[in-house]
This record gives sequence, structure tokens and C-alpha cells, in this order.
Amino acid sequence: MEKRELENRISDYFDGLLSPAEVAAFEKRLSTDNDFRTEVDEFKVLFEAIKQEKKEIPSKQLAKNFEKMLQQEKSNQVKVVALASKDNGRFQYLKIAASIALLIGVFLVGRYSAQRASNHSLMAAQQEVLEYKEATLISLLGNESASKRIQGVQLVEEFDRPDEDIVGALGEKMLSDENTNVRLSAMEALSKFSYSDQVKVFFIQALETEENPSIQVALIEILGQLQEKKAVGPMKKLLEKEDTQPFIKKEINNVLPKII
Repeated sequence: MEKRELENRISDYFDGLLSPAEVAAFEKRLSTDNDFRTEVDEFKVLFEAIKQEKKEIPSKQLAKNFEKMLQQEKSNQVKVVALASKDNGRFQYLKIAASIALLIGVFLVGRYSAQRASNHSLMAAQQEVLEYKEATLISLLGNESASKRIQGVQLVEEFDRPDEDIVGALGEKMLSDENTNVRLSAMEALSKFSYSDQVKVFFIQALETEENPSIQVALIEILGQLQEKKAVGPMKKLLEKEDTQPFIKKEINNVLPKII
């Protein structure tokens, strides 16, 4: 085969489409023609890069754009043949390489942009859901019905780390709600976030003001587990009060040594 014909069969060589005789002629030319060998090496780099590229399923729009680009490229190649017939083979492969590189770049940029847009939309939707849940929780806490207020307290389970507004609203219910069950529910909900300094402050304030024995015992147990030293004062005051229930004083005496 002539050199020009061999240049046009480079891609067939790498795709394994040549006959044994054609392969022999091709490789013989490689061993004797440095320029041809350089051209084949350049195509091989491009061929390997394309093979290693992760396969992606292009969108319909990308496929349409590619077809349009391909048709335009064919039109351009006709002009190139007329103007530069001497170096036609090598120049064509360089243009093909540039076109493929451009297509890959456009596709990757498009995929990255689509992923960013999708992630942004997902985050925005999640934020809207959280804001809706927070508004619902706050609304229910202000409801006249004690059962609705308890329902609002229970909504805090929907939050991994509630913000200060939610914690503050629950803390106020624990401290001042007229219904014992609401105060108890608020305390139980806040106990799941006892790592928060804001929650610890609410627990100490509740221990100083709470008069229901069941809630008092629960607060003492929680503060004892936290080994909260700021709770020592309120606990000692309960020990000194004459109307403090004996079982509460017993609980305080069991807990204080663990804190002090």
C-alpha cells in the first residue's frame, strides 16, 4: 500500500480491521518511515485516551449537537482537501483529534453543570422542607390545645440538630406551660440534645422552678448523668426545702456525689 493509503488506514489498524497482509505492509512502513511512525504514535495516544475515557450516556440534545458538529466537520474537510492535499492524512487526524477533544470537554462541562444544578435544587428543596417543619412546630407549640402542643414538641424528632429558635421554644414550654404533660414532653425532647449548653441552662432553670415531683426527679437524673456542676446549687436548695418530697431528696443525695 502507498503511504497515503496507509495514513487513511491508521484507525483500521488500531481497530484490528486490516488483513494479515495489510498489517504486514503497515508495520513494515512503520519500521522504515520515521514520519509515518510519529503520526501513528500520535494517533495511538488519542486512541488510548478515548478507550480509557469513562463511558457516559449523552443526552438527546448532546447527540443532536454532535451530529450537527459532525456534518459541519465533513463540510470543512472538503475545503481542507482542496487547500492542503499534500498533508491531507495527518492534518485530517489532527482535526479529528481536536474535534473529539472539544466534544469531550463540552460533554464533561455540561455534566458537571447539570450535577451542580441538581445538587443545588435538592439542597434548596430540603431547606424548604425544614423551614416548613420548623414553622409547623412553632405554630403547634402556641396552640390552645395541650395535645396539639405535645404534637408540636414531638416534631423536634424531625431535626438532627435543631437551631436555637426551636430549642428556645421547647425550653419555654418546659419552663412555663400550664400543662404538666406538655412540660414533661418538652423535657424529654430536649434531653436528646443535652450536649447543648442552651439545653443545660434550661434544665437548671427548670429544676429551680418546677414543682411537679415526676419532672423534678427526671431533671435530677439527667443533670446527674451530665455531671453538670452548675446544678449543685439548685439541688442543695431542694434538700433544704421542707416541702421537698423524701424520694426526691434521696435521689439528690444519690446524684450529688457523682457531680461534686
